Amino acid sequence: MEFSLFAHMERLNPEDPADQLYEDFAGLCEMADQGGMRAVWTGEHHGMEFTIAPNPFLSLVDLSHRTKQIRLGTGTVIAPFWHPIKLAGEAAAADQITGGRIELGIARGAYSYEYERLMPGMDAWDAGQRMRELTPLLPQLWQGDCAHDGQYFQFPATTSAPKPRQPEGPPIWIAARDPNSHEFGVHNGFNIQVTPLWQGMEEIETLMDRFDAACDSHEGKRPKIMLLHHCYVGQDSADVGHAVTDLHRYYNYFGAWFQNKRPVSQGHIAALSADEIAGNPMFTAEKLRQDLTVGTAQEVIDRIKRYEDLGYDEFAFWIDSGMSTDRKRASLARFIDDVMPAFN
Repeated sequence: MEFSLFAHMERLNPEDPADQLYEDFAGLCEMADQGGMRAVWTGEHHGMEFTIAPNPFLSLVDLSHRTKQIRLGTGTVIAPFWHPIKLAGEAAAADQITGGRIELGIARGAYSYEYERLMPGMDAWDAGQRMRELTPLLPQLWQGDCAHDGQYFQFPATTSAPKPRQPEGPPIWIAARDPNSHEFGVHNGFNIQVTPLWQGMEEIETLMDRFDAACDSHEGKRPKIMLLHHCYVGQDSADVGHAVTDLHRYYNYFGAWFQNKRPVSQGHIAALSADEIAGNPMFTAEKLRQDLTVGTAQEVIDRIKRYEDLGYDEFAFWIDSGMSTDRKRASLARFIDDVMPAFN
């Protein structure tokens, strides 16, 4: 089992200065590098200040100068917001600048809030089709002289300029949930990243079953699969309970952004009341305590051992949570010092 960190600049208070948010984010990534994690992942969001990440390549290039060896991944770029030539070129340029450390996570996107602003009229189906047309073009553009005449993109023979530092280009990871997405990624030779969100072992097992089925239907090399899940390593049971309270609030806001029904001003969604948070049956504190990768060090080890037994190659520690930076750092330190040594 390998380990990585999934993090963004996270702002829940409108008064938080962006420069301090970035330093907090970068400090967590530096900890992951010093602690021996394989990769750090940061993604793309637009106009949603609870997770600030307009172009992940910007922060990944900066992180390459602050870290020594950790791989630098987009977790994820939103395919419908890109042209394949532009994405191939920017990923290749970032790979050159970082010394060949880029990995490219790609998704269709999930927030209608962003679709309305960047691609008006697009729905999730159309977004997925765009991703499926765009992604296989990237290795061809890195190889060179790729011409394409498709439903969404048409261009004459084109070569990525520059080409990536890595001879085969950055490894590509597809964010997958449904069986067709798993099959698309596996059959094209891409790695798979899955996110059960607030759901627990039943969903984690289902996602692995879908990956295994896709691999069984493919004669090529079995790619890697990564599990992205919220994680917190508590000092004791009381600390774990505090973390669950924070994650309960986080997921209620996550769901509110996803539903795209509440007013937004200056990038901040209208506040949820305590009654709204307490009364949401989808994200109860009891369920989150049971289903997320939270607990004392031994409890987290036991849970990740179950993921490893299922066949997951990498566990990505999702640290965005609405917690203070000090509490995030303490949890990550316990993960590095007390959890990771139990593996490999």
